Amino acid sequence: MDDELKNDLKQHIRKTGTTTVGIVCKDGIIIAADTRGTYGSDRGVTYIASKDEKKIEKVGDNIVVTTAGVASDLQKVIKLVRAELRLKELKSKEKPTIKQAANLFASVAYQNIRQPSMILGITHFLLAGYDNEGFYLYDIHPDGYLQKIEEYSSTGSGMIHINPILDSDYKKEITLKEGIDLALKLVNASMKRDPATGEGIEVYTVTNKEVKQVAKKEVVTDFKDK
Repeated sequence: MDDELKNDLKQHIRKTGTTTVGIVCKDGIIIAADTRGTYGSDRGVTYIASKDEKKIEKVGDNIVVTTAGVASDLQKVIKLVRAELRLKELKSKEKPTIKQAANLFASVAYQNIRQPSMILGITHFLLAGYDNEGFYLYDIHPDGYLQKIEEYSSTGSGMIHINPILDSDYKKEITLKEGIDLALKLVNASMKRDPATGEGIEVYTVTNKEVKQVAKKEVVTDFKDK
């Protein structure tokens, strides 16, 4: 394949997950993301491909993940993990733990990015879920590195705008209600600075009993003079 065609393909890779965040609260986990999907370019140009991108996916009835990276690879990894977890459940007659699910995601992400390809398979997930032991938040990096999160984590191009707010506003005993308000504040702040973040916000909560969508709202940016 010639260089011109390769460059053309690289400019039309669908990317997603530009601002995602996970917050550990005393009574659960908050997961939030924007809904703008973009096409990336080696020249630094961002084109809005979708205004209703689904960046939070349920992997099972007790697990949810945020997605950041190359959309096709994200879909592939989620499908593989979903199938493997179901197979493990059928064989063992019990649900995999959240730690086992997180380790499986990390293993598949590790293999995915190391496969020879003209398009680098970048996938970054925040995984939240609950099992018999409690609720957990994990950061699964693009290279397969797995990190259990005790406070908060963010991914995507918007993280540079929201991390300073997290550093100043997060507190150890934060409640789910306070966490929802903080998540909305964070994604809104990112939308004002990051061109690849926008359109809307989705927020999920994870407790000892359920994974639940608690907010989905469209955000309209007004550029008119006051």
